[in-house]
Amino acid sequence: MTVSAAVVALALPALVALAGTSQAAAQGPCDIYAAGGTPCVAAHSTTRALFASYSGPLYQVQRTSDSAVRDIGLLSAGGVADAAAQDSFCAGTVCTITRVYDQTGSSGNTLVYQGPGGTGGADTAAVATTEAMTVGGHKAYALYIKPGNSYFAGGSGVPTGSSPEGEYMVTSGTHVNNGCCFDYGNTETDHRADGNGAMDAINFGTECWFGGCSGTGPWVQADLENGLFAGGSKAWNPNQVAQTSPFVTAMLKNSGTTQMALQGANAQSGSLTKFYGGALPSGYNPMHKQGAIILGSGGDCCQTNRNDSAGTFYEGAMVKGYPSDATDAAVQANIAAAGYATGTPFTAGAKVSLQATTSCCTNDYLQHDTGDDRVVIAPVTAGSSATDKADATWIIRPGLADGTCLSFESANAAGSYLRHYAFQLHLTPKDGTAQFAADATFCPQPGNSGTGYSFQSVNYPAKYIRHYASTAYIASNGGTNAWDTTSLWRADTTWLAATPWS
Repeated sequence: MTVSAAVVALALPALVALAGTSQAAAQGPCDIYAAGGTPCVAAHSTTRALFASYSGPLYQVQRTSDSAVRDIGLLSAGGVADAAAQDSFCAGTVCTITRVYDQTGSSGNTLVYQGPGGTGGADTAAVATTEAMTVGGHKAYALYIKPGNSYFAGGSGVPTGSSPEGEYMVTSGTHVNNGCCFDYGNTETDHRADGNGAMDAINFGTECWFGGCSGTGPWVQADLENGLFAGGSKAWNPNQVAQTSPFVTAMLKNSGTTQMALQGANAQSGSLTKFYGGALPSGYNPMHKQGAIILGSGGDCCQTNRNDSAGTFYEGAMVKGYPSDATDAAVQANIAAAGYATGTPFTAGAKVSLQATTSCCTNDYLQHDTGDDRVVIAPVTAGSSATDKADATWIIRPGLADGTCLSFESANAAGSYLRHYAFQLHLTPKDGTAQFAADATFCPQPGNSGTGYSFQSVNYPAKYIRHYASTAYIASNGGTNAWDTTSLWRADTTWLAATPWS
């Protein structure tokens, strides 16, 4: 799902509790490929480990405020990305994803953005916080590529020439365009179009290279250089099916001399559909692969021009050899079991603590006073009293006035909710009135500062929960009240969904 300024609909029944423990996978896709005799030679993801034993970093983020970088790892070996580490590091500023590490351990296959400060070229690094989703109930971030973003690795141990190869990626059927070319896979080492068969990459988008396409896509195709192929020829393959799911599995395998196959599926459930399995296109036998790796662009981009494609990357791998259909099916089952889901990490009945992101106050949390009904921000640490920890803990409820939004019930004052009155926030018992329900309902949005979340008042949609002089209000970005000041408004209205203190 593309995070936008629109109200985020909560898929409450579909998500698990925010406070759930990260579980390492018994197997990852690369364990399955290895068992099938086609081991991974490159494995990339911003969301999870692709080996059950992997415990290293997934990707690197860089802050625009001071150019500092941080590697983002996993909650546990073989598990899901530690999104909270990114949220904390990027609070109050914009972060970009500058590297996606190769989980096979090859530094030569780490993807680096194709631009100044990266591999060189005209592109820039993608913003790190554009799309959040959940994997197994835990928040993670996608590599959300817009035109002008792309990544490249020189390649190490990747099949070359006519050697057989397989590839898959998990992408999105809702963030695509017809620009050339949203690819993941084998590409030229020199960033040039070096002729038929110099590339062997999965392409996903709505670009119809040779014409005659059926429908509007997006489709899983093969970028073999000098063309995007829906099948084994330049004619449109009638067996192609558009893949419009929020999460899509796309697969390509190529023997290098005789045959290739294209497959796809809903990455959340179901089995693979084989769109094509047969001879290589005329003029592509044998292949002439060069062994570099591309993500988010075509092979002859982006040293002198900017990439035109759009797409989303969650995970992907390249393997040595031609995987069996049984191996492909097992990898798809593993992807579906990973639990990709859209929405926010706010689950009905779960607890959450809301951490301030303004640079002054990153140890402060939204909490209610014990002596009155005011709501404030104040520090909470591991050494705080049980009462202070409970005061800073909220139970997520479906919005009292709008079930697609949410309400916050106090964890230690049952039946009392966070609500605004005269634009200041208070904790008061639910009284059953429509006015109370509206005042106590907030709609989560992407964070106004570019990270975390902001909470929009359902009955004053221009106003968001804000801390100002340590007191909590609903505030607009500019207005007559002191707490409406534009100074620090974006940061003051942005919160991290933190592990509950109580």
